[in-house]
Amino acid sequence: MYLPEDRAGWRGGLMARIHPTAVVEDGAELDDDVEVGPYAVVGGKVNVGAGTTIGAHAHLSGRTRIGRANRIFPYCAIGGIPQDMKYRGEDAELVIGDRNTLREFCTVNIGTADGGGATRIGDDNWIMAYVHVAHDCLVGNRTIMANSVQLAGHVVVGDWAILGGITGVHQFVRIGAHAMTGAGTTLLQDLPPYVICNGNPAQAHGINVEGLRRRGFDAEAIASLRRAYRTLYRSSLPLEQARAALAAQAQSEPQAAQALQLLNDFLGATGRGIVR
Repeated sequence: MYLPEDRAGWRGGLMARIHPTAVVEDGAELDDDVEVGPYAVVGGKVNVGAGTTIGAHAHLSGRTRIGRANRIFPYCAIGGIPQDMKYRGEDAELVIGDRNTLREFCTVNIGTADGGGATRIGDDNWIMAYVHVAHDCLVGNRTIMANSVQLAGHVVVGDWAILGGITGVHQFVRIGAHAMTGAGTTLLQDLPPYVICNGNPAQAHGINVEGLRRRGFDAEAIASLRRAYRTLYRSSLPLEQARAALAAQAQSEPQAAQALQLLNDFLGATGRGIVR
């Protein structure tokens, strides 16, 4: 593990490779094979896992833990204090998993006491340029966020979700697993798993069939989810009655029971209502 007092510029075999113009503050911990580019800044409370690369002029600060084999591109600002007027300097953190890509000019803030004290990003996420991930967001695994996606505070993004460019997400909104938004979408309410939406405000337009196929969902499971979508969006049933119908469907269609249960559980926890 590299510590600032061991600094060796671009030299050093297995130790971290730090460009001579970069600033690595005392207390920072960089694992083997970390690379820090020109004029980057790594704060004293930052911990970076092996194989991660930090691009030129990137700024890592706050109590930030970054896992292995991440790629942080130039001019990212990672671990800054929340853009939240209620924040009063309380101890909070940012936790980023493994194998994530954060392209140029991304900003990711630490959490707040009101949101559990942490912002979290999972593994294998593809986060494009100018994306903002605000305080207390929880991002799952294998998501894609296209250019200029903006997540307000306390947003939850499920595994495999895809957010089109310039999607704006209101605070406390949840986005379900395998869901997808079109470019320029404004999300003011929760987006259920598997559902595609677009517009301002967003409107639902079916399920993410192509994405589900790519992830190994078979024809029977996709047909079941299409029936579930019709129950939820085309039957005119109130939400609780639609959930009861989905529960009955899960019992009669065991090949899709797990996928339907994920959808039903999501609907049971909605606080802002769902995209209709």
